[in-house]
Amino acid sequence: MNNLKKEHPTLMNNIRLIATDMDHTLLTEDGKLPPKIGDYIQRLHNVGVQFTIASGRPIYTLQRLFEKEKNELAYICDNGGAVYVHGKNVYKSLIPVADYHEMIRFTDKTVDGHPIVCGLDAAYIPKADARFLPFYKTFYANVIQVDDLSTVTTEANKFTIYFPKNNSQDQYDQVFAPRFADRYSVVVSDANWIDIMNPGVNKGQGMRQLGAKLGVHTDQMMAFGDTFNDAEMLQTVKYGYRVANANPGIYQYADYVTGSNDDYGVLQVLDQVLAAHA
Repeated sequence: MNNLKKEHPTLMNNIRLIATDMDHTLLTEDGKLPPKIGDYIQRLHNVGVQFTIASGRPIYTLQRLFEKEKNELAYICDNGGAVYVHGKNVYKSLIPVADYHEMIRFTDKTVDGHPIVCGLDAAYIPKADARFLPFYKTFYANVIQVDDLSTVTTEANKFTIYFPKNNSQDQYDQVFAPRFADRYSVVVSDANWIDIMNPGVNKGQGMRQLGAKLGVHTDQMMAFGDTFNDAEMLQTVKYGYRVANANPGIYQYADYVTGSNDDYGVLQVLDQVLAAHA
């Protein structure tokens, strides 16, 4: 499954930055991390390779998932809306309050999706959507319920719409892209999510922000993904991998393919990188 097996492993010995998406990429379909991922992160750290989590999830959720490794990791959070290195925020792109208020009104009036204001500190939802809390907390460890979402004025770098009917692609094509794509970065993050960020904000831009901070060129970068919010990231790096279970729509953005998330495809390639640095 791994195209880079055709190349000599030492061709990867210049890699200094590796980023991976979470859902359907690093995480199994059961939502579990692959075995011994902490050991991989430490071994990469020991040979000078920065391992990075690039996710639509916020920093406070990701750090809980990587409690032991959080100080060695970098994070591209909220689809590029914020970047952290070893626990320190080095970049954030905040959506103006008036803009996400417009998105709230539009969502409430136009579709049967459920809006979420993604603040840097927590996800804000209307109390009327409390029934979704168990599901939301998988992605947003801190959730604040409010009577009226339009009263929220927090620093936010992402606006998200949840579609319980798993029809986010149709909603993107027919509703949200026509309304917002000329002014914002609008992406389908999964069958039930649409994310809206500031224009130019995506995981690829997050990789460039992180590379500038660490002094790493895109030719020294590798990334893994499975769906449309990973496309720019896969195009930005020299070694862009899709997992075998990826959405066919992103095949064109990845030069390489590895095993599925359930076959620990990311670890298959990390083994090669570590061998090249030995």
